[in-house]
Amino acid sequence: MTGPELKQLRNDLSDALGRQLTAIDMARLCGLPEKGGADTIRRWEVSGPTLEATKVLRVLAMASERYPILEKFDIFDRHDVREEDRPARRAAFREQMRDEARRRLG
Repeated sequence: MTGPELKQLRNDLSDALGRQLTAIDMARLCGLPEKGGADTIRRWEVSGPTLEATKVLRVLAMASERYPILEKFDIFDRHDVREEDRPARRAAFREQMRDEARRRLG
């Protein structure tokens, strides 16, 4: 993930959560320490996040409709899930992801 992609993710998550996320909010979502976490996010928005942070951010990105549900989380396209049920299950999953992000933000 590049710095500009992280900036776009912050905007996309802001849209998904219905509130403008700050660098402090993004630091909380990534599990960064309160002291210095926002500065780290701002640096990452230029240079790109670490590999470990990128993994966390890709999971959080699933809260937004603009990002795919990662393969290891995609339990909706299995043979035992009826096709007509899949859109509702995907929507419920994304809502769970948004709830988790809101919980992390406090």
